[in-house]
Amino acid sequence: MMSKKPVKTASRVVAKAAPSKSRASAAKRPRKASNPTAEQRIALALEAILAQLTAAAADRPGAASLASAEAFVWHPDGRLSGVSKVSRVDLELLQGIDRMRDILIENTERFATGLPANNALLWGARGMGKSSLVKAAHASVNARPDVAGKLKLIEIHREDIESLPALMTQLRASEFRFIVFCDDLSFDGNDASYKSLKAVLEGGIEGRPDNVILYATSNRRHLLAREMVENERSTAINPGEAVEEKVSLSDRFGLWLGFHRCSQDEYLAMVKGYCGHFGISMNEAELEREALEWSTTRGARSGRVAWQFTQELAGRLGVRIRGG
Repeated sequence: MMSKKPVKTASRVVAKAAPSKSRASAAKRPRKASNPTAEQRIALALEAILAQLTAAAADRPGAASLASAEAFVWHPDGRLSGVSKVSRVDLELLQGIDRMRDILIENTERFATGLPANNALLWGARGMGKSSLVKAAHASVNARPDVAGKLKLIEIHREDIESLPALMTQLRASEFRFIVFCDDLSFDGNDASYKSLKAVLEGGIEGRPDNVILYATSNRRHLLAREMVENERSTAINPGEAVEEKVSLSDRFGLWLGFHRCSQDEYLAMVKGYCGHFGISMNEAELEREALEWSTTRGARSGRVAWQFTQELAGRLGVRIRGG
């Protein structure tokens, strides 16, 4: 008797068909590559570059951040950090430099109101108020109704001069106007960073932006050490051209303001001006005697020495000095 073949039920057919269907769908799904393809590596690299550019753009100072302060310090990594309180003295306290004060104020006013103005080099004796004048001139002009805080002061340190072109790029498109200020600027030895400054001072293709002016202070009229110039003279094929290359840096500043050692009368006028401003009361003859004695012990008469004597006198008499 022949045995009957078992009849395949629908449920068993479905059960057998299911695995084959899942295998087919799995075959359609792309497998994860253990090693990324060249296209994937390029895509990842482009995403990383885009992230870096986005972060850099976020770090650049916009109008809102530049409006947050009247002065900033430039960092060579591309940051501008705001200064909440600028260390400066009032313009009327700067004695013995009336002519330089008037010239710098006029130049700054022209620049702040959109008129042509010159880069300025303030050079000469130590302690005679060069950097104080720059900061006081900025504050005075910035307070004018027609300027209304649109003039910003940016300090760049001497050792960061090579990053000056990057700063110019950031400031070029801004609606504000900027005084870029470098205190105690000079170059020694084989320092070639002066070429970055020279390029910005009207020498490069782009040049100085219309909304930027440069003010610098130095104890040297030509910014370069004498031995640096002499070394160029002795080693160059054409000594005259080599020295001219170095000296021409100072010529790029259209405005030169010389500060010289003050007389005894000017020094005493500074002391009396400080004392009157801060309410320090003393017999005039005694004040003059002590002030002259102080300058003798310091071996110099200058605005800085007058200010140091005023601080000493105020501390001794118990008078608090506001600001300064």
